Amino acid sequence: MTLPHQPTSPDESAPSPEDRRHMLLRRWLTAITIVLLVGIPAGYLVISAEQSRNSGRDKESESSATGLRDSWPSHMKRRVFEVPIPAKSTDVAYYETSNWKTSRLYVQFRTTSAGLDRFLKGAGTSRAQLDDGVVTISARDAETVGWDFSEGGDWAGTTHAQKDPRPSQDITVDMTHLSRPKVYVVSTATP
Repeated sequence: MTLPHQPTSPDESAPSPEDRRHMLLRRWLTAITIVLLVGIPAGYLVISAEQSRNSGRDKESESSATGLRDSWPSHMKRRVFEVPIPAKSTDVAYYETSNWKTSRLYVQFRTTSAGLDRFLKGAGTSRAQLDDGVVTISARDAETVGWDFSEGGDWAGTTHAQKDPRPSQDITVDMTHLSRPKVYVVSTATP
């Protein structure tokens, strides 16, 4: 029978101070590594969950709205519905509806004469396409957001139809104040 190895000298029984320091350093590095490997992803998940919760609240608030919201639609909405609102436009408001068949973005804004030209060009049309005295937005669409085109405005309108899946826009402009026209747009997209 063999007996376990018995230390024969005092040097063998206790680790040297250098070995002990190395062992403590290794333990600290291991602990720090574990904290970083677990802590960073956990922190990321907490931040991500909070952002997702806030985003859900924003979307819930937006979807429960029943009329025009006094703010700019997101860049993504403007890009998807092809409504290039000119910079420095004022009185900007929008409303979006969606169902299984169509999605609509209702937008109104006031701009300058040059801003109107930029908007029309960006939307794929021009001022020459505006028909004087014509309101192209349907009564049903106008009623959805509370627009009233029966009052005495100097109206001009055009419909910019595009092939699916690109959206089509009904554009009506109040030209009463030529230097500050007010633009009304209903952009309709079908999935």
